[in-house]
Amino acid sequence: MSGPLKGCRVIELSHIMAGPCCGLMLADMGADVIKVEKETGDDTRRSVPPDINGESAAYMMMNRNKRGIVLNLKSDGGKDALLRLVKDADVLLENYRKGTMERLGLGYDELKKLNPGLIYAEISGFGRTGPYAERGGFDLIAQGMSGLMSITGEAPGRQPVKVGAPVSDITAGILTAMGISAAYAHKLKTGQGQKIDTSLFEAAIVHTYWQSAIAFATNESPGAMGSAHPLNAPYQAFQTSDGWINIGAANQSNWERLTELIEAPELKENPKFTTNADRMNNRLELETELNEKFCKRSTQEWLDIFEEGGLPSGPVLSVMEMHKDPQTIARNMVPEVDHPVAGKVQTIGLPLKFSQTPGSINSAAPLLGQHTHEVLLEIGYSEQEAKNLLDTGAALCSDHGG
Repeated sequence: MSGPLKGCRVIELSHIMAGPCCGLMLADMGADVIKVEKETGDDTRRSVPPDINGESAAYMMMNRNKRGIVLNLKSDGGKDALLRLVKDADVLLENYRKGTMERLGLGYDELKKLNPGLIYAEISGFGRTGPYAERGGFDLIAQGMSGLMSITGEAPGRQPVKVGAPVSDITAGILTAMGISAAYAHKLKTGQGQKIDTSLFEAAIVHTYWQSAIAFATNESPGAMGSAHPLNAPYQAFQTSDGWINIGAANQSNWERLTELIEAPELKENPKFTTNADRMNNRLELETELNEKFCKRSTQEWLDIFEEGGLPSGPVLSVMEMHKDPQTIARNMVPEVDHPVAGKVQTIGLPLKFSQTPGSINSAAPLLGQHTHEVLLEIGYSEQEAKNLLDTGAALCSDHGG
C-alpha cells in the first residue's frame, strides 16, 4: 500500500455501509485495514442481487483494499486474537449497537488499558449520548429525522422523498475517516489515543447547512424545491428537446451571461429578474420563461453554446453514463481490480489526489476469512496455534486464504 496513511493499522469491526465506507477511505489512503467479520460475514455479503459469479457486488464495492479475517469474538480464542491485534493497532473502528463491544469486554475503557495510543472510532445511528443513544439507526431513518426528506422532492406537500444515495451512511463514513485522520495526527505528536463518536443522524444534519441557515433567519422551515436552489436562481435543471441540463447561473454575471447566450435580452431587462432577490421572489415565473427557451434545442446543442460562452452547465447523466464520461475516466474514478472469484471488477476510485503521497486501489474485497491465517501469523501465533484456533472455530479461514 502507498498513501499518506501508510504505516497506520486499522482494525475494522463494522458492517453494511457507514463503517466499511470509513475503512475503504482509510485503506485507499494507505492504511492497513484488517476487516474482522463474524462467522457468517458482513451482512452485505448477502445483499444480492446483483452478484458477480456469486460474489455480492455491494460487498465488493465497500471493502476493496482491505484484508479480511474471521474471528468468533464470543470464544476465548477469538477474543484473544482480537486483543493481540489491538495491542499494536492505531485504530479500532466499530459500528455496533451501544453496549455490544462492552458486553464482549472490548469497549474503549478496556482496550485503552491495553493500548493507550488506540484511536477508538464509533459510528452509530444517533451517537453514544442523548435520549436516542440506545436506538439502532438506518440511513432512511436518519434522513427523515434530520430534515433532509422535508427538503427533497418536487414541492412541499408531495410524498416524502429520500436522497437517492444513502448520504447519511456515506457521510458518516467520510466524517469518521476525517476524525480518525485528525486523531492520528494528534497521536503522532503526543502518543495519545482517543475516542471518536459520530452518527448517521449528525451526518445527515450537516447536509442542511443552507436550509438551517434559512430557518434560523426566518423562523420558518424551507421545503422541497425540486432541483432548484434555496438561495440562488436560476440554479437548477431545465428540460431540453431531448433530455435535461443543469444550469449554474447562481450569480449576477452568470445570469447576465445566460440571457445573452440564450438570446433573451427581455429577461435581463425584466424588473422581476433584475437581482438575485428578484429572481428568487419570482422563481416559478422565471422557470416558466426559461423552460420555453430550453425546450427549443437539444441538451448537447445547449452544452456546446454554454461551453463556448463560459457558463457553468452540465448534462443530467445516468450512473452508467457517468462511468463512461471522459472526466470520470481521466480522474481514475472507475478503476478495475482482480477478485479471486468474481474476476476483474470495477469499483469507484479515491476522490482525493495527493501530489506527494498518492493513494491507490490495489486489491479487491476479501473473501470471507481470506487473510485469517496470514494475520494470525503476523500477530505472533505459531502455525500450530493458528491451526488450533481454526480447528476450534475461534477463527475461520477461506480456501483462498494465505
